[in-house]
Amino acid sequence: MTFGRERATFTAAALDSIPVVTSVACETGMGDRMTRAIGWATLIAGTLDILYAALMSSMFGRGPAAMLRTVASGPFPPATEWGAAGSILGLVVHFTLMAIMTTYFVIAARNWPAMLAKPIAWGIVYGLMTYLVMNWIVVPVRFDLPLPPEPRSIISQLFAHIVLVGLPIALIAAKMLRPRAIA
Repeated sequence: MTFGRERATFTAAALDSIPVVTSVACETGMGDRMTRAIGWATLIAGTLDILYAALMSSMFGRGPAAMLRTVASGPFPPATEWGAAGSILGLVVHFTLMAIMTTYFVIAARNWPAMLAKPIAWGIVYGLMTYLVMNWIVVPVRFDLPLPPEPRSIISQLFAHIVLVGLPIALIAAKMLRPRAIA
């Protein structure tokens, strides 16, 4: 299917053929693999993370819709009052942030191939980095929260950022960006 200068590719296979829209200039080579890695890692890590956040919100009596409106209120403070539209915007904000986090990792891995050779170690490191940035800088500054976070929050957020964000991003990047053997 084509849209002007863009080409959309739709296939049913799992990680080896991801549906993405790529520019004509990126139809082959590393650019296409990077785009696919970013797309898959964003989708998988973003879904795991938001499902965990919805579960935790439900367990503590808030519910997923309110949690998503809080996510949206980061860049759009009145979103907490926007009902379903605020919740949908929260999902968009969440996946946008995940795409940014994934893109940083994929670009770093592209420039330092050693990261692709040890995805578990680098996934843990990246999960810790995303935890520190989000929970010790972004969230406290935006929402005026005290530091340090409560121990329960630290444990929960470390789990989410390492296991549900850092590791999937690193493993997907390693699978999709490693040079392929020429037969």
